[in-house]
Amino acid sequence: MALINTGYLEYEELSQIQKLPSDERYAKGPVAVIECVQEIPCNPCEAACRFGAIHIGDPITNLPTCSHDKCTGCGVCVSKCPGLAIFIVNKAYSENTATVAFPYEYMPTPEKGMEVTAVNRKGEEVCDAKVVNVMNPAAFDHTPVVTVEIPKEYADEVRSIKRL
Repeated sequence: MALINTGYLEYEELSQIQKLPSDERYAKGPVAVIECVQEIPCNPCEAACRFGAIHIGDPITNLPTCSHDKCTGCGVCVSKCPGLAIFIVNKAYSENTATVAFPYEYMPTPEKGMEVTAVNRKGEEVCDAKVVNVMNPAAFDHTPVVTVEIPKEYADEVRSIKRL
C-alpha cells in the first residue's frame, strides 16, 4: 500500500506486483526492470520492444510483464514508457559497480563523465554516481535515457539523479 499511501513504491511492494529478474539473469548483463503498477490502457513499451520481451496482451489494461530471457537491455522501452516506469539495470557491469539507466526529462541533460548524486524512488539521495552514457536519438522523442554507474549494492534502489 506504499504507492497509494505515499505516492512511491517500496522495493518489497514492487517485488509482490511485478516479476523481477533473477540473480542468474542479472549476472548475464543489462535487463529491463518494469516498475509499472497501474492498470491503465497503455502499451507503448510492448510495441517498442523488437525482441518481444514485453507483453501486455488483452485487455490493454494488463500490467506489462518482461520475459527477461528475451530482453537484451537495449533501453528502447525506457524512453517509450509515458509513466517513466522502466529501468535498465546491469549488475554485471563490474565486480563492484552496477549501472542503472532511466528516463530523464529535466533540463539540462546530464553529460557523459559527470559526477552526480543518485536518488531512490522517493527522491532521497542514495550515493554518488557517474554518468556513463546518455542516449537521446530522435526516435526517443525528446526523452533522454541516462545511465549511471553506482556501487552494486544500490542497484535495486537507484532510479534517477538529483536534478542538476
